[in-house]
Amino acid sequence: MAAISISIKDKTFGGNIINEITVSLERELTTVKDIIEARVYAEVEMHNSKLPEYFKGLVQPTDAERTLNGYKLKGIRKVDPEQQVFIALNAFQRNGFFVLIDNQQATTLEQEVLVNPQTSISFIKITQLVGG
Repeated sequence: MAAISISIKDKTFGGNIINEITVSLERELTTVKDIIEARVYAEVEMHNSKLPEYFKGLVQPTDAERTLNGYKLKGIRKVDPEQQVFIALNAFQRNGFFVLIDNQQATTLEQEVLVNPQTSISFIKITQLVGG
């Protein structure tokens, strides 16, 4: 069976789309963990192929500063995909972001979902208030 291309959207709580990325999943029956991993690997691959000054991804790389343009790296460098996946999975478990699949909130990394190219997948980041 061929890989399935899925579009993942980052949204605000108000529903505005702030980012979109297409990922490939190996099979129709997959897990929330597989979706998060595919998304993070795709982001890191895009970053590492161009090496821009800012990393625009789901989670903040180690030794980077959060800015309006993304995460400013200390020096132009590649980002470690394994480390980013670890940070992202940990953030999901701590409610650092929510994953909605066809408008239903995913509750665990092991949750199985059936996906197809029309499946709606959204990530909603929890933004921390400054000084809070």
